[in-house]
Amino acid sequence: MGVPGPFPGSPGKPDAPVLSREEVDRALARLGAEYEAIETSLLALQDHAGRRLLEGADLSGTTKERWAATERSITVLWSLFDTYTAALEAARELRARRRWPSPDDLAELTRLLHGDEIAVPGTASEDGGPGSGPPGERLSLEALVERMNGLYARSLDVIVAADAVWSALPARIDLLSAELQRTRSLAHSVGVRPGEHPAGDDLERITGELVRLRAQVIADPLAFWVSSSTGSSAPGGGRPDTGRYDRAARALEDIRREIAAVLDVRQDAEQRLMQLRDVLSRADRTLTEARQARGEVLAKIAASEVPAVSGPSTALHEQLAAAADYRRRAQWHRLSPLLDSLEERAEDELHRARESLTAVTAPLAVRAELRGRLDAYKAKVARHGMAEDPLLTERYDVARRMLWSAPCDLRAAEHAVWRYQQAAAEALVPPQREERGDS
Repeated sequence: MGVPGPFPGSPGKPDAPVLSREEVDRALARLGAEYEAIETSLLALQDHAGRRLLEGADLSGTTKERWAATERSITVLWSLFDTYTAALEAARELRARRRWPSPDDLAELTRLLHGDEIAVPGTASEDGGPGSGPPGERLSLEALVERMNGLYARSLDVIVAADAVWSALPARIDLLSAELQRTRSLAHSVGVRPGEHPAGDDLERITGELVRLRAQVIADPLAFWVSSSTGSSAPGGGRPDTGRYDRAARALEDIRREIAAVLDVRQDAEQRLMQLRDVLSRADRTLTEARQARGEVLAKIAASEVPAVSGPSTALHEQLAAAADYRRRAQWHRLSPLLDSLEERAEDELHRARESLTAVTAPLAVRAELRGRLDAYKAKVARHGMAEDPLLTERYDVARRMLWSAPCDLRAAEHAVWRYQQAAAEALVPPQREERGDS
C-alpha cells in the first residue's frame, strides 16, 4: 500500500525584512501548496490500513506504549494543522483586502508569514519526542510546518513498521502452521507420535512455538521490528525480525526429512520382511537337514564324534514376528532399526546352519572318499590284468565289507583301504632283472 511522504516545508528565518507584494504572493502560494500536501498526508495517515489495525487491536508491550504515544501525536498533529489553517486563512484575508497592499499591510503580512506570531497549544508528550513543546509556545508558519513534519514522520514510522510486521509474519506463520499440520498427519500415519518418537515431541514443540509466536506478533508487532542499520530516517526504515519463524521452519524441515526416511522404510518393508522370512526359512531347513544327517551318521558310522545340532533361533523368529506386528501397526520408526538388525543376524544364522550341516556330514564325506579311492584302485588293478590276484582280492573284500557295512568303523576302514593300496602298488611294480656277473 502506498504511504504519503513527509510534509514539505523549510525552517523560518527570524528577523526577515518586510516583504514586497510579489514576495508575499509567492509565500502565500507556497504555503497554499504546503497546506494541500499536509492535508493530503493527514487524510492518508487517517485512512492507512496499519492505523486502522492498530486502533482495533488488543496491543501489549512495546507496541501498546508506542501506539499510545503515537495517538497523542496524531491528536496534536491535527490540532497544529487547525492552527496552521487558521493562520494561513488570516494571512490570505489580509492580502485580499487590497490589490496593492499598503506598507502597513505588508509589514503585518511579513509578521504573519515569517514572525513567531502563531500561538500553539502545549504539546508536550509523555516521551518528550519530536513535536513536543512548552505551553503557550509561539512559532512561525515555517516552524509550525517543521513541527508537524516531525510528528508526522514519527507517527508514520510506528504505523508503517507495525503494518510491515503484520503483513509479513502472520501470513507466513499461518502457511507454516498449515504445513505443520500436514506433516503431523503424515508423521502420525508412520507412527511418529509424541511420547513415542523424538520427532513427534519436536512437532508438538514447534506447534506450541508457532501458536505463541503468532499471538505475540499480533499483540506486539513492534517487538518484531529491526530498525535499519544504515540509520535511515525514512518512515518504516527497517525490516521484520523473522528469526523465531526461521528457526521453526528449519526445525520442521529437519523433521520432514526424518519422516521421509521413515517413509522409505514403509515403502520397502514388505519386501525386506519377505527376504528375512526366506533367509530364516532356509536356515531352518538347513538345520533340519543337519539333524536328519546326524541321525544317519550315528547309524552308519561307528567310533566317530558327531557334533550336536541346535534348533532354530527362537529369538530371531520372535523378533521377526515383532517386525511384522510393527508393520501392521504402522510403527515404522520402530521397524526400521529392527529390520537392520534382523537382516544381519538372519544371514549369520544361515551361515551357522550351513556350517553345522557340513560338520555333521563330514564322516559320510570321509566314507564316500574312501569308497571312491578303493574303487579307483580296483579299476587300475583290473586294467593291468591283475583283478584275480588272490592277495589283492582278499584285501579288497576286507576293505569293501568295512566301508559298506553299518556301522562303519572309519579308522579300520581307512587302514584296510591303505593296505589294499599298498598291495596294489607292489603288484603293479614290474620285477627287476637279475644282473649276471662275469663267470
